[in-house]
Amino acid sequence: MDSVYIIITAVVSLVAGIAIGRYVLLKIFGRREEEIKRKADLIIKEAETQAEALRKEKELAAKEKYLELKADFEQDSNKKKNLLITNENKLKQKEQELKKSFEQVKKRENELETLEKQLIEQNEVVQKKKEEAEKLRLSQVKQLEKIAEMTAEEAKNQLVEALKAEAQTQASGYIKDILEEAKTTAAKKAKKLVIEAIQRNGTEHTIENCVSIFHIESDEIKGKIIGREGRNIRALEAATGVEIIVDDTPEAIIISGFDPVRREIARLSLHRLVADGRIHPARIEEVVAKVQKQIDEEIMEIGERTAIDLGINGLHPELVKLVGRMRFRSSYGQNLLQHSKEVANLCAILAAELGLNVKLAKRAGLLHDIGKVVPDEPELPHAILGMELAKKYKEHPEVCNAIGAHHDEIEMTSLISPIVQACDAISGSRPGARREMMEAYIKRLKDLEALAVSFDGVEKCYAIQAGRELRVIVDAENVTDEKAGMLSFEIAQKIEKEMQYPGQIKVTVIREMRAVNYAK
Repeated sequence: MDSVYIIITAVVSLVAGIAIGRYVLLKIFGRREEEIKRKADLIIKEAETQAEALRKEKELAAKEKYLELKADFEQDSNKKKNLLITNENKLKQKEQELKKSFEQVKKRENELETLEKQLIEQNEVVQKKKEEAEKLRLSQVKQLEKIAEMTAEEAKNQLVEALKAEAQTQASGYIKDILEEAKTTAAKKAKKLVIEAIQRNGTEHTIENCVSIFHIESDEIKGKIIGREGRNIRALEAATGVEIIVDDTPEAIIISGFDPVRREIARLSLHRLVADGRIHPARIEEVVAKVQKQIDEEIMEIGERTAIDLGINGLHPELVKLVGRMRFRSSYGQNLLQHSKEVANLCAILAAELGLNVKLAKRAGLLHDIGKVVPDEPELPHAILGMELAKKYKEHPEVCNAIGAHHDEIEMTSLISPIVQACDAISGSRPGARREMMEAYIKRLKDLEALAVSFDGVEKCYAIQAGRELRVIVDAENVTDEKAGMLSFEIAQKIEKEMQYPGQIKVTVIREMRAVNYAK
């Protein structure tokens, strides 16, 4: 019973607890819901308040923006209105000015019409006077014809013929005098320019032969160069294209060949082989190839240095290379590069004196013999070949014409062409510039001195400047100043008649008095 009572009591207590818990939970949740509703109402009211404030703020900003835009619009409208008023005033002012101008033009037209009427009236008066004068002239002419028994046309023709004959006579005299004066002046000016150009351009003249000498320390090296059964010398000759002459000449080997470049390659190759000591066909071919490359670089360097020395810019690399090859080429014994540089300088001097383009003249002078150093050497004349090369490498047309015309193969079309031709002749005919036989050269100088000594009053005579000047010393007691001048002329005339020589020879007669005393 006790246990049953306890169980019942527990159940009742449990049910009562559940009921109490439920009641408590309901109370708690009911209060929470009210609190949440209250907070939600507060949040809604705050949001509404903030939205209202934001709305009012935006409305105020919009009103301010509206007022600002309105003010800007009114200001802009006022500016445009003022501008329109100003333009309107200007237009009115222009209109008034145009009205004034129109009135002036109208007034001017009226004045011109009045003047035109006056001119017409004056022209009518003048025309009447002309008609009267013409009638008077005709009547006078008829009276003169009756007196002279000759018509006016015949008299006029006779007068014209007389005046024409007189004018032709005077003109012929004037033309003759002018031509004589022009020839004299031109000859003097030309001689002066040429002499000044020659004097201002000093140069050396190197005469090259067809052989080069390679010096060796001892004759023992000759055997190494020849090699066993001559294989070394044959390999060297085959590689360089020259003839190697090993004879009894002490400590020297002769290199013979018409091409200076090949001779130089052979000389440098021999120098390297002898210095190295290893001389055999394979080594010879290797050294010759290296020297060939070195010579090509040296040729290019010589061409560039020549262009820089002369102040010539923009040359094509192939032309620069050909200019460098001139160093190893001679023409009638005259070094071609030295000759071309001299011609370039002479052309520059003469072009400057004549007021022509100095740079083009110098360029044409340097390149005028470029056709002589073309490796393949076609059958064309060197002047035409040089002109074609210049055209190929875009040289100036005046330069091309000067190159092609310096031996008269083509017609000259510019003033630079005759300058190049003249300077080429000056450089080539300069005494000592080109090869002569030594005996003939010495004989010509001796004959020159003997010719001057044959004149009376000549004490001594010296041929100087490689035969370009003859200096004559005369006896001051037997030869007067006037006779000294005549003697110089007579010697020059006799030289022209009896001797053959390149260029010109200056004859200088020196007459001086010397008084000598000694202080003891």
